[in-house]
Amino acid sequence: MPLENKSICHFKTNIMLQKLALASTITLLCVASFTSCVSSKKYKSAVAQSDSLRTANSDLTAKVNGLQKELDDSKANADKASKDLAAYKQDCEATKQKLEAARGKMQAEYDNLQEVAKKIEEAVADFKSKGVDVVTKDGIIYVDMADNLLYKTGSWSVNKEGKKALGALASALNDYPKLKVVVQGNTDDKKYKNIWDNWTLSTERANEVVRILSDKYKVDATRLTAAGKGKYNPVEDNASEAGRAKNRRTEIILNPDWEKIWESVQSSK
Repeated sequence: MPLENKSICHFKTNIMLQKLALASTITLLCVASFTSCVSSKKYKSAVAQSDSLRTANSDLTAKVNGLQKELDDSKANADKASKDLAAYKQDCEATKQKLEAARGKMQAEYDNLQEVAKKIEEAVADFKSKGVDVVTKDGIIYVDMADNLLYKTGSWSVNKEGKKALGALASALNDYPKLKVVVQGNTDDKKYKNIWDNWTLSTERANEVVRILSDKYKVDATRLTAAGKGKYNPVEDNASEAGRAKNRRTEIILNPDWEKIWESVQSSK
């Protein structure tokens, strides 16, 4: 081949090689540019996802802290409720013991009251036919004495037979010094001359009985109370003589000092 032709071929070959190199370079540049674009999007996406996860984590942490506080509060409330319940049970047990002690003492007092009633019935047995009656009701002993056993009509002076009846009663009362004694005078609705009213008559009769029990028969005066009900505590209708006779009476009421019994229960605990 002539030298000139060889030179031309060599030149053409160089140009082609240069074109191929340029194309390769452009291709590489495009690939590099595309790769750079893809990496930037992934980065931004990753950053956004990271921010989202960080926010979600912060929210979850706040929720966990809130739930933990609720749990701690619930536990504290449960502990307090448990302590309160234990204290309540302890108080209930203490109250139960007090009530059992009170019931025991009151039952003993009630049994004692039955014994007292029996002793009083025996003490005044000789006067039953003369208008003395002994009744026990609701833990209280009532000794009813008719007015004609104790007094003359319209009078509060106690007669000899009445004093004997009171003496028999006093002997039993002195055997049971813890019983409180209320002497209550009662009348019918009939008015009496020379007496202010039936209140006066009933009260003075009660006062006289209290004086005799205390002064003559040595019943402790601190146990005694006198009261007058006049015509306002009838047991029968005042329309008949028989009814009025029932209403003219002196009641001697005996009962335990329940307040002191309860105080003794309280002080023993």
